[in-house]
Amino acid sequence: MRGMSRSSAAVTVVNALPTGVGCAIGIQRFVTASAELSPDRSFSVDCTPTEAATPLLTASVRAALVRFGMGDERHASIDLRSEIPIGKGLKSSSAVSTAIIRAVARAGGLNPPALEVARLAAEVGRAVGVSATGALDDALAGLRPGFQITDNREEVLLAEGMPESGWTAVVYVPHGVHPPAPSLRSDFEAAAPEGRRIAEAALAGRYAEAMRLNSELVEHILGYEYAELRSRLTAAGAEGVGVSGLGPALAALVPRDRAAEVLACLPSDSSDRFTVALTSGDAP
Repeated sequence: MRGMSRSSAAVTVVNALPTGVGCAIGIQRFVTASAELSPDRSFSVDCTPTEAATPLLTASVRAALVRFGMGDERHASIDLRSEIPIGKGLKSSSAVSTAIIRAVARAGGLNPPALEVARLAAEVGRAVGVSATGALDDALAGLRPGFQITDNREEVLLAEGMPESGWTAVVYVPHGVHPPAPSLRSDFEAAAPEGRRIAEAALAGRYAEAMRLNSELVEHILGYEYAELRSRLTAAGAEGVGVSGLGPALAALVPRDRAAEVLACLPSDSSDRFTVALTSGDAP
């Protein structure tokens, strides 16, 4: 039995750590997973490439087998291909987990809905320690288009919204990786009143405002100095600019005809930078 699935990267509008409410939107950088299942006397996994065989991958396979009634006396062969940099705030863990979970489900002849897949990925993320909240918004944004606003504590979808026609994303990815989310939980929870105001802006459809306020909060806690750069990007035509996840990636939502100007305003260092389309349909 074989199944295939794809999930996308995403950028943050609202970080869920302060209140549990998060918002993200998918961008067209992808994780593609295929899964082949065979009966075995115990649970086992092999993976191509071998370096992708992380605890997150193994836990995602096992959780899918159990949740979708296939039992865990299975051998799973996983092929995983990713275009998403790891540890940069672009939701690589959520994309890997959702792609694997749905590939395993499809290998068993099932095709669970996006929200069910995202909820299971959130459970796995908390269990293996890659996420403090489970990042339901990130997982769902990798499977569905538009802004996904979720309550990650209650595991419910609060609202969805589509970006303005013609928007694209400009992403700046400096060197280095972010610290583990669970290690920062108390720092963000102390900012819950500010976090509620940010979440309210997103729920009211003021996504650009929410990105700015969220970035100011994340920069304050983590020490990023992006304020001047954000101002330059906004002056060049960006509608919303902010730290994605825990960084160090910085993302801007931009009208397509201003993307080149915004991209040209990024620092001329050796960091990665790119323009990328927002996702426009459900992940295949």
